[in-house]
Amino acid sequence: MSHDSHLQTHSCAGPRSGFNRRAFLAGGMGGLLSLAIPQWQARAALADAASGSKSTRQKSCILLWMNGGPSHIDTFDPKLGTKTGGSFKAIKTSAAGVRICEHLPQVAAQAKHLAIIRSMTSKEGNHDRGQYLMHTGYSPSGTLKHPSLGSWVSRELGAPNFELPNFVSIRGPSVGSGFLGVQHDPFGVQHPGRGVRNLAPAKDVDAGRFALRMEALQMLQNDFQAATRSPAPANHDAVNRKAVQLMRSPLAKAFDISVEPEAVRHAYGDNDFGRGCLMARRLIETGVKFVEVTLDGWDTHIDNFTKTSLLMRDLDPAMATLIKELHQRDLLDDTLVVWMGEFGRTPTISAVDGRDHYPTAWSTVLAGGGVRAGQAYGATDENGAKVVKDAVTVPNYFATLATLLGLDPAKEAMSPVGRPIAISDAGEPIASLIG
Repeated sequence: MSHDSHLQTHSCAGPRSGFNRRAFLAGGMGGLLSLAIPQWQARAALADAASGSKSTRQKSCILLWMNGGPSHIDTFDPKLGTKTGGSFKAIKTSAAGVRICEHLPQVAAQAKHLAIIRSMTSKEGNHDRGQYLMHTGYSPSGTLKHPSLGSWVSRELGAPNFELPNFVSIRGPSVGSGFLGVQHDPFGVQHPGRGVRNLAPAKDVDAGRFALRMEALQMLQNDFQAATRSPAPANHDAVNRKAVQLMRSPLAKAFDISVEPEAVRHAYGDNDFGRGCLMARRLIETGVKFVEVTLDGWDTHIDNFTKTSLLMRDLDPAMATLIKELHQRDLLDDTLVVWMGEFGRTPTISAVDGRDHYPTAWSTVLAGGGVRAGQAYGATDENGAKVVKDAVTVPNYFATLATLLGLDPAKEAMSPVGRPIAISDAGEPIASLIG
């Protein structure tokens, strides 16, 4: 996991009324603004709302990323009374005929807003490859780096002059922008309870001194770009400008969850995943287009049932409260919530009470954003071992997500190798999942 994105300044002595270039260069770089932040900047044209959506407002997306690969059987596709079913019971939900794990009672109450997809299937059973696949829609291929869904949303839906980043990753590095450019990389917040640190200038650095440092930095970048004709200075300048914009923006308070009522913070859960989901709601409400919140620990090769029950203890209140609040605040129709990991886990339970990697059949969950809710789509067999109804491939899944977000799944961008790459790898949206 990456560290928090930091904005840091260093004080320097000297006059405040302009500077001499030779003296400045002789003094070195110690007095310049140092910005240790991910490289991002939002720029893109607005997209139309998804076809069939009840709302004409722009869409946003919250990805709840279950890092490690959660067991479908022990969460959203229970198999009671079988050798593979494990020790968890199933409970009724607010969606007619749909049952899920007993350790998700609050999510069960919100199931009327959910579309549970029980028929995902892919071929990537390695963590790194599966994580790449389920963030980008493509399997890793040579040196080409595909854009993540969050980067596509930043590019296509992000407002050019928005004061906050359009792609925020909470508690995880996520997958970057590939060839779309560093301005669409995720802005990382590792500890949501702390917000974004170092937004204020360093001690004894007033507005005048800060402006001088930015002027000095710009001078050096201009000289370097003129000498090398490299795109790097322009990218760095875009990042710096966006960082300074964030430092000065009143919208940055969206990162501060401490201002929320205690009852609200308690409802999400006193843990970093709960705090991350609360921050995600605040960011989406402020206008951020894509927020990813990571819950790590689902790689349960050993002691699966104890570990999974503990993970669901954090997941249940956070996910349920997020959906509930988005609905109460009239944001759910315009916010697609996605719950998923890189694959599922084996129906077979090992001798050490674990489940291993399993991409053949597994589950994801959608809510809001115009999805046709209150259903379980697709099915696996009685053991959860193979898909027996309405298989969902990754290209079709990404085409569905894109359509729900109001994007054209066939929209392309030119890659460095001269090959156009689309949001979805020739996938078709699944009509039964679109409201």
